[in-house]
Amino acid sequence: MLISDPLYGEFEIDGLLEELIVSKPVQRLKKIHQAGAGFLVNSRWTISRFEHSVGVMLLIRQLGGSLQEQVAGLLHDVSHTAFSHVVDVVLENEVEDYHEAIFMDVIKQSSIPAILEKYGYEVENILDTSGWSLLEQPAPALCADRIDYTLRDRYFYGNLALEDIQKFLQDLFVFQGKLCVKTIERAEWFVKIYYQEVLDFFLHPLNIYATSSLANVLKLSLAKQILTLEDFLKTDHEVLQQMKASHDQDVLALLQQLHENVEAREEQENYDIHFRNKVRLIDPAIYHQQRLWKASEISNHVKAMNVSALERFEQGVYVKIINEELS
Repeated sequence: MLISDPLYGEFEIDGLLEELIVSKPVQRLKKIHQAGAGFLVNSRWTISRFEHSVGVMLLIRQLGGSLQEQVAGLLHDVSHTAFSHVVDVVLENEVEDYHEAIFMDVIKQSSIPAILEKYGYEVENILDTSGWSLLEQPAPALCADRIDYTLRDRYFYGNLALEDIQKFLQDLFVFQGKLCVKTIERAEWFVKIYYQEVLDFFLHPLNIYATSSLANVLKLSLAKQILTLEDFLKTDHEVLQQMKASHDQDVLALLQQLHENVEAREEQENYDIHFRNKVRLIDPAIYHQQRLWKASEISNHVKAMNVSALERFEQGVYVKIINEELS
C-alpha cells in the first residue's frame, strides 16, 4: 500500500500497519470530523480523524519510531466518538478525555486485538500510550499528536506554506527519547502556529457556535432516548440521520440552526454564548549546549505568548450570534 501524505510525503506500508489501516475501526475514522461540529457551519472544515491518525503514524515513522509506536499512533484516536470532542461538552467533561476513558473497551470489542495477535503483539502492551514518548507527552511538551493536528489544520485551513512546514520538520529531532527542535526560530514559529490552532481556530466563533448548538441537540436527543451513548460510536452522518429520522420537532428545530449561513463574532457585551475549553499550552524543548531547555527559558517571545494564551483560555470566548437563519 502506497500512502501519499501532503505533509510528510510518500510511504510504502504493508503487513500489520496495512491490515490495521483497512480494518473497520480505523476506516470508521474517515467519517469522524476532527473539528467536531465545525463542518456543519463551514464545509471547508473537513479533515477527518483518519487523516490525522495516519499522519501521526507517518510522523512517528519519519522520526525513527518503532513499528509498535507507529501502530499506537495509528490507533490512538480509534475510540473518538461521532463529532470528536463535542461529546465532552455534552457530558460536561472539562478535561476532554471521554475517548481516552473508553479507549481500551472500544479496542477490545473490535477486530484490532485479533490483527495484533496475528503479528505476535498483545493489545495491552502496544496500546498503552504512556510507553510511547514520541506519540504522547504531557503538555506543554511536543509530541507527534500535537504536531500533526496543528500542522495539518493550519496547512488546510490557515494558509500555512508547505515550505515552512518542511523547515520545521527538518529542525525536529529526537534526543534522549524526547522530541525537540534545534533552533529557537523554529520553536517560536511552532508556538505561534500552535496558538493559531488552539485559540484562533478551536475557539473561532463559528466553531464555538457549532459545538454549543450541536451539544444542545445531542443532550436533548439523549434525554428523549432518541440516542444512547453507545450510538456515539457510529459515524457523524449516522448519528445525524438517526436524529433526523426521529421526526422529533424539537430536535429538528435545533438541527436546522446548524448551517453555513450562520454568522457569529466575538463580543463580550450582549453575548449569547460563553465558552471555555481545555487549557492547551505549548513550550517546545530546544537542544542547546548538549542539553534540553524549555523554549520559554531562552525566548521571551515564547514566554509572552504562553502568558497571553493562558489568559485567553481562562477568560474563555464570548460569542454573539449575528444571524442563524437559513436564507
